[in-house]
Amino acid sequence: MVYDFKGFRVLVLGGAGFIGRSLCQLLLDNGAAVRCLDRGKPQGDQYLEDLKNEMEWVSADFSDEQKIREAVEGMDYIFHLISTTIPASSNQDLLFDLTSNVVPTLKLLDIAKDAKIKKLIFISSGGTIYGIPHSVPIPENHQTNPLCGYGIHKLAIEKYLSLYYYNFNLNYSILRLSNPYGYAQISDRPQGVIGKFIYQALRNKPLEIWGDGSVVRDYIYIDDILDAFLRAMLYEGKEKVFNVASGIGHSLTDIISYIEGAAGYPLNVSFSSSRHVDVPLNVLDISRIKTELGWCPETDMATGIGKLFEYSRQLKNLK
Repeated sequence: MVYDFKGFRVLVLGGAGFIGRSLCQLLLDNGAAVRCLDRGKPQGDQYLEDLKNEMEWVSADFSDEQKIREAVEGMDYIFHLISTTIPASSNQDLLFDLTSNVVPTLKLLDIAKDAKIKKLIFISSGGTIYGIPHSVPIPENHQTNPLCGYGIHKLAIEKYLSLYYYNFNLNYSILRLSNPYGYAQISDRPQGVIGKFIYQALRNKPLEIWGDGSVVRDYIYIDDILDAFLRAMLYEGKEKVFNVASGIGHSLTDIISYIEGAAGYPLNVSFSSSRHVDVPLNVLDISRIKTELGWCPETDMATGIGKLFEYSRQLKNLK
């Protein structure tokens, strides 16, 4: 979908990450003036080096209140994608998870209300915030009982956004994102199982699965994610919380099969003990976002993994 964002001034917090960099590029392509805040300068990453030349870059830690204040100044919209932890690591230091995510976000909300920001779009976690579901697919009004600090800090921020809207009329949308995948995600990092599996497959490394491979997740392709983000920025209706997902569940063994189909050869897979933070089943109900934002995911799993595998293979061949 093509947008006309000329005159829009957008701050992307966490713009150097997998989703953030693609969001910045799409906003620029549609005419927005973009300011990106992230830690460190994007040295050694040619894509980010080129992207940096098209927008304003603020190198700062999320805890630097003065830098955040400077970054917010003059902006209309804020996308908040920053998280200092991932689900698997968040329980290892719950105090750090709280103080490095919730506290800086509270400071951000104070700054945003004073700056009269038109809207703040917060990227929450549809994969962790609900905990073990009592019904599937999981609607936005399902009870929230996260099994990890990551999900708890996301939920806390959601509640503070509601409070700031009630007290100060700070407008917001919450996007409870399921498991994202797509270009620029490929790495050997622990988060992003599809990207990690493809990274390992292209290097003939064994793919490690926690548990027996039966864990089911809802995966969503980057292009569909970005479309939802932009629609949420423009949305003026009454709903505040949206699941962003495919609405379809796939097991880890399904993922392996799709990657093998794209690769054209079998993969070496090893199995380890399951983890306590892994909810056995998570598939999100996306009827609300379809109705309110007119959004619907367009990329099926086979197509998305096929695109990502080919993109990754070409990228590897260039190195």
